[in-house]
Amino acid sequence: MTRRNLPLTEPQYFILAALMDGPLHGYGIIKAAEQATHGRLRIAVGTLYGALERMERAGLVAAGHEEIVDGRARRYYRLTEEGTEALGREALRMQQAAAVVIGRSRNAGAAPA
Repeated sequence: MTRRNLPLTEPQYFILAALMDGPLHGYGIIKAAEQATHGRLRIAVGTLYGALERMERAGLVAAGHEEIVDGRARRYYRLTEEGTEALGREALRMQQAAAVVIGRSRNAGAAPA
């Protein structure tokens, strides 16, 4: 398996998922990921920017425009085509993994053949 096809970490997965609807700045990504997981995943600022930097180098996200808000630069990130593909692969991988457990759970009460 190449580095490009390695599974995404949970924060990476939800960062990419947050960008599906369009570009967001860091705080927007943190809030979108938190909302998508009903508060279960809280991405720290340091974790976010480290992940964004690695994903930008990998071609999964791209930095877009910047704006100044309250005297501070706010950079927006967008999902790239490669990022969309990686997110789709990871969603399929997790779906297949979950199907193994769900299938066994349904058959757990069945009598052996």
